[in-house]
Amino acid sequence: MHPTLKALALITATANASYAGAFERTEEREPCHDYSETRKPMFGDLHVHTSYSFDSYVSSQRNEPSAAYRYAKGEAITLSDADGQQTLRAQIERPLDFTAVTDHSEFLGPINLCTQDSSKLAYWFPACIMGRSDWYIVQLLAADYWAKIGVVDNSSTKAESFVCTMGDCDAAHKEAWQGVQDAAEEHYDRSAECSFTTFVGYEYTDAPNYSNLHRNVIYRNAQVTDTAISTYDTGSRNVPELWRRLREECIEGKKGCDVLAIPHNSNLSRGLMFPDPQSEEEAKERLFFEPLVELVQHKAASECRFDRLLGRGLDTEDELCDFEQVVADNLAMLGTLFGEVQTAEADPVPLDEYGRRNMMRNVLKDGLALEQKTGINPFKPGFIGSTDTHSASPGGAEEFNYTGHLGRRDAGYRNVQDHFFDNPGGLAVVWAEENSRDAIFEGMRRREAYATSGTRPMVRFFAGEDFPDDICNDPQMLEKAYASGVPMGGELAAPGASPAFIVSAAKDPGTAANPGLDLQRIQVIKGWLDADGNTHEQVFDVAGSADNSASVNPETCTPVGSGHKNLCTVWRDPAYNAAESAFYYVRVLENPSCRWSTLQCQSYGVNPFAENCSEQAAQQTEIFQDEAGAIGDVFGRCCLNPEEEPFYAPTLQERAWTSPIWINPNEV
Repeated sequence: MHPTLKALALITATANASYAGAFERTEEREPCHDYSETRKPMFGDLHVHTSYSFDSYVSSQRNEPSAAYRYAKGEAITLSDADGQQTLRAQIERPLDFTAVTDHSEFLGPINLCTQDSSKLAYWFPACIMGRSDWYIVQLLAADYWAKIGVVDNSSTKAESFVCTMGDCDAAHKEAWQGVQDAAEEHYDRSAECSFTTFVGYEYTDAPNYSNLHRNVIYRNAQVTDTAISTYDTGSRNVPELWRRLREECIEGKKGCDVLAIPHNSNLSRGLMFPDPQSEEEAKERLFFEPLVELVQHKAASECRFDRLLGRGLDTEDELCDFEQVVADNLAMLGTLFGEVQTAEADPVPLDEYGRRNMMRNVLKDGLALEQKTGINPFKPGFIGSTDTHSASPGGAEEFNYTGHLGRRDAGYRNVQDHFFDNPGGLAVVWAEENSRDAIFEGMRRREAYATSGTRPMVRFFAGEDFPDDICNDPQMLEKAYASGVPMGGELAAPGASPAFIVSAAKDPGTAANPGLDLQRIQVIKGWLDADGNTHEQVFDVAGSADNSASVNPETCTPVGSGHKNLCTVWRDPAYNAAESAFYYVRVLENPSCRWSTLQCQSYGVNPFAENCSEQAAQQTEIFQDEAGAIGDVFGRCCLNPEEEPFYAPTLQERAWTSPIWINPNEV
């Protein structure tokens, strides 16, 4: 059997396997004391940049991978303030279970030469000097140099920086890549306590003309490729070559090596992230290497898109699809300086010109249609969230504790001035038997994972031919669900009548200082393909209610009203058709809360809910211009009128999205 076919068969079997089958151990370590056959939610972040990344270092961010892991474990680190001084203390309230540092592979070598050894000639290359400068504008020019030479061009063969003629970039790359591995090993708890898990990884950073085609490459264990494969190896717009190299150098080229690639920010890809496969082999390779997609992070969400001003969405009528959207469709959305957008590339894109497959719900629907035409659905990813922090702060997704994710560029007042439409990002949650690399990696492979917008609710989702209506009250619910059904990420052969779906969520408990919010409701999102080859979607409220009168106090942002601590139900599709291919996923909504920007604006004395907000903003802007040297309008965006904005509101509903379950009549 062809290796790809064999691997796909294994993935399908794993996704639908009973919990009784133990995961495979591929590394030497002690088994965890805390082990559960019915699996536990592991909260993590698989998208983290440190000073090894060019756009982190040039933003006065000096924390290396080891510091990022300390932060993930709950320790405090020091970040740059708006003036480039290392004065800002950052610490998350609750440690993560797992993390991967994913620095940009493209410039691991050059940035190593630029920053590590002043006795070497390459250290004094002008772009290196600019990157180490304390002058903000000079730093931005350095970032622009690196981005244009190796990230945003669309060449099949990329030109190296001149710094590589002054030093050995290949050797420097391997040194930095080893440093990534060493930090992961240093902080991986191989004892039976299993307190923290690391994954070796990197980001493959392709962005032709600012169209985001990035992937985070995550290895299962310490067996990794000799280098971090980059667009210098593959050329631009050639993700299949990345997969080929990973198969050649890892899957088939190194004993014990396993790897996956996670796309992120399809919302900024100009519709290029998920093209139709050019061959059957390409479709199968995508399914093997990309079992997950990063649905939410600090550069917005990629579930679906609804424009409130137009009263319609991108192939959707779902009004909740206005959540954390940005107006642009490419990475130039980050190009705001001193409160002003600096490039036309960041201009709003009309809804009718916005790439349909920028949104993952549309990608999932199109996958059903492609399967009807070709026999293969190439688009079957599960969902995770992460932060994409460039401040070495994995898991720093708390709205009330958001220090920014771009080093100096969004520190302090610059956050609301220049990055108002960014957000703290999300978390990756994987159901695993224990907190170890093998257990979590297999959870990712079988797509038993979900994304959150930064909070930590516990969400379960199963489908089976039949579950009793009262199974939520059964102490053996999980054992029975795994034994006779499939969890999130799985596939089920289409039964004659609607499958029974177990949908369960428990609120994020939070901490004593910052309790979690109650749940408002649970929804099931269905996508399907009709007999004529047309795709459709529908949203069902299955537990809780939108009419619970919960809100926030406009003066203090404290929650008003209550919701649910737990929600659980068995749901059946009232419009089920056994002849139609379909997918279902769950969206869990918390009660309303204040957005990070609202909290920070209020902390500066500017209340987005106040009638005199503009007056407050003008006063505070003048103070910061006089006392902090701020340039331009600092707080004006705090007073945006949500009735005049397509997506923004001062409040939001934190949420979670499970990986889909596919119901496939072709599997009957």
